[in-house]
Amino acid sequence: MSKSKLEPSPCIRPALQNEKIDLDTVQCGVCERHCKISPQQRGYCGARENMNGELFVLTYGDISSISANPIEKKPFFHFHPGTRALTIGSWGCNFACPWCQNWSISKRKANPKECNYLSPVQFINEIQRRNCQGTSFSFNEPTTVFFEYALDVMPLAHKFGYYNTFVSNGYMTPSTLQRLAEAGLDAINIDIKGCRLPIQKFCQIDIEKVWNSARLAKELGIWVEITTLVIPGVNDSTQCLSRIAHRIHDELAADVPWHISAFHPAYKASQLGLTTPTPTTTLEHAHSLGRKAGLKYVYLGNVPNHRAENSYCRKCGTLLIQRRVYNISLAQLDKKGQCMDCGTFNHFIFS
Repeated sequence: MSKSKLEPSPCIRPALQNEKIDLDTVQCGVCERHCKISPQQRGYCGARENMNGELFVLTYGDISSISANPIEKKPFFHFHPGTRALTIGSWGCNFACPWCQNWSISKRKANPKECNYLSPVQFINEIQRRNCQGTSFSFNEPTTVFFEYALDVMPLAHKFGYYNTFVSNGYMTPSTLQRLAEAGLDAINIDIKGCRLPIQKFCQIDIEKVWNSARLAKELGIWVEITTLVIPGVNDSTQCLSRIAHRIHDELAADVPWHISAFHPAYKASQLGLTTPTPTTTLEHAHSLGRKAGLKYVYLGNVPNHRAENSYCRKCGTLLIQRRVYNISLAQLDKKGQCMDCGTFNHFIFS
């Protein structure tokens, strides 16, 4: 960005969690990249700029996308099933994933001169108008683009009886996650993109930082579900998928849902030779690895009407929730999470 001053914009706000490391340079502490940002430059995510020695976020309430989505689309299968969340995205991201499905917004830097501002109060009003039951910060990484905004929105949402969710790559710092929890983050779906070396290569991140966030979220009492987009040639080996399944079981809990999703080439994937959509047999193999690792709830995604979209009792195997794309029907499950066949408690949160 040039050194010319930006016109006043409601989307430009002082950024939180940063410190000066010399007279002009600022280090951001929102995500694990810890960007050192010189004057009139932006951090890796494109949403935070050093303006004359002070760090500002450029995407406060700047909405690139908004829709009322079934909570199952996030995906959350065990958190308030059957409800809808008003879902928003902005501009930018702190990952380099070459297969990004939302690249048109995640790979575009914020432009405050074209700010599409929605105030926190207006957002809450939209939840009511669209007959939703909660919020979801999603589409691109919400931590780097919506951190300050979410801290203002989430307590307000709780005040009116709405829940708050993040769909995240999990690359936030512990202090960021702590502040989100204190502000009212109820649930987070974290994308475990694969195993160390391929993800370091393609996404330019340290996957251990993501596992750290998942563990901390559990410790903070945030509802956690995990998603893995299975990409042939990147993370589809038995060794990698089994490793992920065992780590969810051992480091999080056996009842943490694992969503295994099919990949379809997008953005720059074909330039890297990643042109093969995930075979259903690969997903089914991953499902069996998850069950073998001891996970109670393993699901397939992007495979409409597959039986592994449904929820079954962790003890007797009775069908509890049947899903047809995003339409659900309770079968043998009561609103306390008990199987109506055997009485076993299954881990669901209902409204």
